[in-house]
Amino acid sequence: MALDIQGVKQRFGLIGDSPLLNRAISKALLVAPTDISVLITGESGVGKEFFPKVIHQNSARKHGPFIAVNCGAIPEGTIDSELFGHEKGSFTGATDSRKGYFEEVNGGTIFLDEVAELPLSTQVRLLRVLESGEFLRVGSSRVIKTDVRVVAATNVVVEEAIKQGKFREDLYYRLSTVPVYVPPLRERKEDIVLMFRKFAMEMADKYRMPVIRLNPEAQEILASYRWPGNVRQLKNITEQMAILEQKREIDVTILREYLPQDDQNSLPVLFNKEEQSHRHMSERDLLYKILFDMRRDITDLKKVVFDLNKEEDLRDSIGDKRYYEMHSDSDTPIKAEKKSETEPSPSGKPMVPEKLYYHHEEVEQDNDEENIQDHEVIEESLSIQSKEIDLINKALEKHNGKRKHAARELGISERTLYRKIKEYKVDR
Repeated sequence: MALDIQGVKQRFGLIGDSPLLNRAISKALLVAPTDISVLITGESGVGKEFFPKVIHQNSARKHGPFIAVNCGAIPEGTIDSELFGHEKGSFTGATDSRKGYFEEVNGGTIFLDEVAELPLSTQVRLLRVLESGEFLRVGSSRVIKTDVRVVAATNVVVEEAIKQGKFREDLYYRLSTVPVYVPPLRERKEDIVLMFRKFAMEMADKYRMPVIRLNPEAQEILASYRWPGNVRQLKNITEQMAILEQKREIDVTILREYLPQDDQNSLPVLFNKEEQSHRHMSERDLLYKILFDMRRDITDLKKVVFDLNKEEDLRDSIGDKRYYEMHSDSDTPIKAEKKSETEPSPSGKPMVPEKLYYHHEEVEQDNDEENIQDHEVIEESLSIQSKEIDLINKALEKHNGKRKHAARELGISERTLYRKIKEYKVDR
């Protein structure tokens, strides 16, 4: 059987000589004389809406009704009523009985565009129509028979929708008895310039203006572009240039102004290796980079917190006043003091040699010297305590009892001031 592919292209305005496009048209023509369900797949904007018309007009139902239904544009609460009808009073607002599309198109063809957007409950009803030709109106128990051919289309990868539980697998096999794949523009580059010329001529005839043309360099850019919006995007850009540009010959500079900036990396432009590597960094690589940066920041933060805690513990162990005295003139860390063998004690007697001690540690002495040293340490401790109490009282009096400002004046933390007030029983 000879297939009039060129005649179909002229009748329905399909442009191009790509083998993939010709294969899709030939499959549509071969399945048209039958009543087999057809599922048309392809990206958004490739022209899937032309193929149900091709199938209907080349079938025995061409004199019957044809209706196209966008399943994604009908709210979920009313989709069953639209497709299968409803009885009076079946839901709020149902003031009268109404026929659905499957009842109205009896003997013809119904095109269900974006069929993957149907709710699961509606998919069950559609499956029954495909298997037995029977359905129920919403709110009715009377079975209605219909003779309708179903042609469906979707830009969703149905296999993925099935895995996610969004589409019934049995319905998929009923709809896709014969699948027809419509290729995107990037898979039929030889047709892009032809389609540009067609859209440009249509604009020139419609608005009586000179036809815009592409120079050879602009044609290469146009054919190399990825066209995520496919035919719809190409037509839109062609119409923009036809209306807005004064020059009728389009060069590369003008063309680039109309191509979306986010997709400029789809054009054949040379980059240096570093820039090209950055542009093609995957989302996974970016995520790893962010995680590593966060890990480094957390490690730095832990180190800062550890140092602060260590410093706070040191201040608590040797006393805040002594801590700030030791740090007032030098940034060097506090070290254990080593008393020389010849350095005299406050009592005039030499200290025990080679003994290391901190300010709150007891010094090991012989019997007589131990008593004297203990006595002197106690006196020194009481003297420091009285001075601290005096300083705390003066600071609190100066700042009207505000402990925060008093602590800042004393050069100690507010927590340490609270502890000393409680320890010394300062009446504030």
